[in-house]
Amino acid sequence: MVVKVYGPVYAAAARRVLACLIEKGIEFEIKPINMISGEQHSPDYLKLQPFGFVPVIQDGDLTLFESRAILRYYAEKYASQGAELLGKNLEERAVVEQWLEVEGHNYQLPCYTLVVQILYHPKLGLALDHKAIEEAEEKLGKVLDIYEERLSKSKYLAGDFYSLADLSHLPFTNYLVNNAGKDYMIKNRKHVNAWWEDISNRPAWKQVLELGTDGLF
Repeated sequence: MVVKVYGPVYAAAARRVLACLIEKGIEFEIKPINMISGEQHSPDYLKLQPFGFVPVIQDGDLTLFESRAILRYYAEKYASQGAELLGKNLEERAVVEQWLEVEGHNYQLPCYTLVVQILYHPKLGLALDHKAIEEAEEKLGKVLDIYEERLSKSKYLAGDFYSLADLSHLPFTNYLVNNAGKDYMIKNRKHVNAWWEDISNRPAWKQVLELGTDGLF
């Protein structure tokens, strides 16, 4: 059955889900949502996602939102298909979950501020908050210093295997490196940069990028 993915192809959370589906070889259909016009707050969309965020997936009778929940669902459901993204045992899974939580609570927050301020505000005609940008960069730098230490000891965040913990970093890091002018934050850290060069060159992620950004960036 074809999975329906509701959300714009440029949205970081939607890209996270698409990368997972491609890694797992799962057929999907994109249902575009125009976030610039506010379609995510329309009555029809709110029936699918009552908080007005993207993405949402529909898979048969299942409707699911929250991108990391979607990642976990497909990585578990199709554990023997495509890339193994959760580890091979409970201990490896626990470490994957740990770093997936780190991404959601420590990494994404400053990344989100930088991307929204630098990329989205100009598109929406909003002024930049330079203090917010400075504070977010400082916070992200501290997180990346911890990553640098971690990645000096293992090839990937959860160990020596690629997992959801790494995959979940792809969308926002891509915007930081390739659109927001913050590439030095990655490139100036030897082990973080080697990790980024590795995960950003995975065929599944390249396929996500080929879907474009709807002309937004």
